Amino acid sequence: MAISNEAERTKKILLIEDDANLLYSLQAKFRIEGFEIITDEGLDKIEIFEKIVSLKPDYIILDIILPKISGHDLLKEIKVSPLMSKIPVFVFTNLSDNDSRQQVMKFGADIYFVKADFTIDEFVAKFKKIISNREKIKF
Repeated sequence: MAISNEAERTKKILLIEDDANLLYSLQAKFRIEGFEIITDEGLDKIEIFEKIVSLKPDYIILDIILPKISGHDLLKEIKVSPLMSKIPVFVFTNLSDNDSRQQVMKFGADIYFVKADFTIDEFVAKFKKIISNREKIKF
């Protein structure tokens, strides 16, 4: 059985996060783990959509609390767009209440993580495990 090119290709992640320390720490850790990582500080919705359409990330990691745009609105627009809706969105936020979790999942988030529950290493390891399991299911 031939191995799919999809499985061999380096996975691309768009990380949308406004906390510079967290952004650069995650960027470094994902690169060490072999991912191609594109970052955005969540300041301009149009710029984010242009990145998604032109760079075609395999996954999006999205903070909900962003300085200039609503992460909720961004998620909703990603999930209704024919060009972007199939990209899995992992929400990584400080919002730990059940209402926030339910609302984000209703908008189409694939996975919901609370930042306080993970170190950088733990989050990256959990992310890798989830995508590995998802890829096994596809075959």
